[in-house]
Amino acid sequence: MTETSSETRRLESMGVGESARRPDATLKVTGEFAYASDLWLDGMAWGVTLRSPHVSAWIRSIDVGPALAMPGVFTVLTHEDVPGEKFYGLELKDQPVLAIDQVRYQGEPVALVAADHPETARRAAAAIVVDYEPRPAVTDPRESRNFVRHQPVRVGDTFEADVVVSAEYEVGMQDQAFLGPESGLAVPAEDGGVDLYIATQWLHVDRDQLAPCLGLPPEKVRLTLSGVGGAFGAREDLSMQAHACMLALRLNRPVKIVYNREESFYGHVHRHPAWMRYEHGATRDGRLVYVKADILLDGGAYCSSSPAVVGNAASLGAGPYEVPNVRIDATGVYTNNPPCGAMRGFGAVQACYAYESQMDLLAEACGLSPVEIRVRNAVSQGSSLVTGQIIDSPAPLAGMLRELAAMPLPPSREPDLRALPGGVSQTTHGESVRRGVGYGVGIKNICFSEGFDDYSTARVRAELIGGEPHVTVHTAAAEVGQGLVTIQSQIARTELGVENVTVATADTTVGSAGSSSASRQSYVTGGAVKAACEAVRARFEGLPAREALEKYGAIEETREYRHRPTFPLNPETGQGDSHTQLALCVHRAVVDVDVELGLVKVVELAAVQDVGRIMNPQALEGQIHGGSAQGLGLALMEEIQMRDGRLLNPSFTDYLIPTILDMPPMALKILENPDPAAPYGLRGAGEPPTLSSTPAIAAAVRAATGRRLTRVPIRPEDIALFNRGIDHDGEASDDQRT
Repeated sequence: MTETSSETRRLESMGVGESARRPDATLKVTGEFAYASDLWLDGMAWGVTLRSPHVSAWIRSIDVGPALAMPGVFTVLTHEDVPGEKFYGLELKDQPVLAIDQVRYQGEPVALVAADHPETARRAAAAIVVDYEPRPAVTDPRESRNFVRHQPVRVGDTFEADVVVSAEYEVGMQDQAFLGPESGLAVPAEDGGVDLYIATQWLHVDRDQLAPCLGLPPEKVRLTLSGVGGAFGAREDLSMQAHACMLALRLNRPVKIVYNREESFYGHVHRHPAWMRYEHGATRDGRLVYVKADILLDGGAYCSSSPAVVGNAASLGAGPYEVPNVRIDATGVYTNNPPCGAMRGFGAVQACYAYESQMDLLAEACGLSPVEIRVRNAVSQGSSLVTGQIIDSPAPLAGMLRELAAMPLPPSREPDLRALPGGVSQTTHGESVRRGVGYGVGIKNICFSEGFDDYSTARVRAELIGGEPHVTVHTAAAEVGQGLVTIQSQIARTELGVENVTVATADTTVGSAGSSSASRQSYVTGGAVKAACEAVRARFEGLPAREALEKYGAIEETREYRHRPTFPLNPETGQGDSHTQLALCVHRAVVDVDVELGLVKVVELAAVQDVGRIMNPQALEGQIHGGSAQGLGLALMEEIQMRDGRLLNPSFTDYLIPTILDMPPMALKILENPDPAAPYGLRGAGEPPTLSSTPAIAAAVRAATGRRLTRVPIRPEDIALFNRGIDHDGEASDDQRT
């Protein structure tokens, strides 16, 4: 064995707490990893979806004849061909498999085509004649009266204070922008069922939505996870799953569907845009007296997970601060905009941007630093959230803030012009560049909340292979890039003392593992794997693995793991123990801003995060970096541009995401204060950095420019035009009016 391969094996055999190497890392770096879009079977057909060009319209008729007449076209399906129930949905079955009598947003699926080549299928879809009658559309959520959910939070009755600050805030519609588009392969089975190989976040809920629509029992709809090129919430909902299965069952041949980038923008949910009005009252020395907040979330055309997003926005809407009087109203509404649902941070991101902006205003009004105002009001273990829930595990927020403030600032401006805003284009020599520093704090719930039966299942088998102990871990938990496969193998090695561990491909032949979302899989699936391994180890009866397996043969155990129960929020007061676990992250951002051109360069992000217990240091740092990058995107560049319900920028040419040139160096301080209720004491870590990075960057830009900047993403014109005394309407700004 060479020295290199010996080191590789050592890295891959590491247990909990070590930076074990990801088994998919080399394949992904070299381009050899098989993603869902790489799936192939001989004789497969290609599926394509016809989508509505209208925001809102009646469907008078659909003529599929011209498409069927084209050579190479196998079939065309409409809503009349849905074999079972015609609607599906995560929380409410309100979304049609294919539009029936009307379309409610631009891009809604109307018909399906299967052909011998993807280009043939696309041409055939374009040949379908749909007679639409456009209808009035509601695209401004502030005008909608069609509520998805309204959740108030009511605490106390004192809403007067010495110092009062208020403002209105807006968060644009962000896309998850994963690099691997929606794709999958449906294969009809001999028993009349279907096998679907799919890039998803939630195998069992996909199956449970699909089976009724296909008119099949759940056991005849089998899902296997294929390579996932990112998710971030957008793969929680169905996209092409039902469409591929319908075509495969109709043709009795495999059917593959792969979205192109534009269709991907139309084909999945986005982050809810938000309109928020906040008012904070405090004593003269900066102690919070009350918080009032109105939070409006645009859910788009269908429900998706909007009710849960509203619940998060309400329960976490005042942030990680002790405040005795609260009046929060969080509301989600239907519109004719694209459906919105899960995205990293899930309702807490929008509220965090507003309440952190308010804390900066309050600091200024009280003559305190941004750090001190937060320290004075910080929650700690034993504090009560605005919902009345007691924080019963470590929450050292004040100490985290002090540690962050003590971290060294980056050096002053570098002489290299490429390090200034504008980068290699060298738009400035620094004459109009100003530096700013800002802080942000975020609190995020971990695992599913409000009474959801949140559990995971793991099957662990130990056996001798070639005379050596070998362990196979099998769960339905989706590896979407977060390193879950690695964590499962680390747990098995730690619990069983066996070096050779294989994590089987996730599928529906084992019990549900829930969704790879809510930063929950290390907690819940990690807990299930740990429990199953403990059950296997118990059957070793104290013997080493090899001896036990020689004596007893293969040993297999399956276990479910559930976290402690949670409860729905009271619909009138918002009180209740709705969350399992809470995680904190704090960020400091340093930015350089060209105030003449409106260009921003993030010079450094520093973060302190408490993760309970570090499971894999390298993977953890990657999660904090990745979450911070998405927060940076929301702060400065990422927004789906809408006009009257129409999507204007469905491409990575016009929808901008941070690249390696946009991400700054990061200074991290990771704390370990174990949660006694969690497996290994761990605390979910993937989402909190997305919350606090956005307001920290926005605060830094405000500090550099002197502008209020109450909307993200901050656009160049928000800075440059105001600097020239012009507002968005081309009029003189407030600073220039007399």
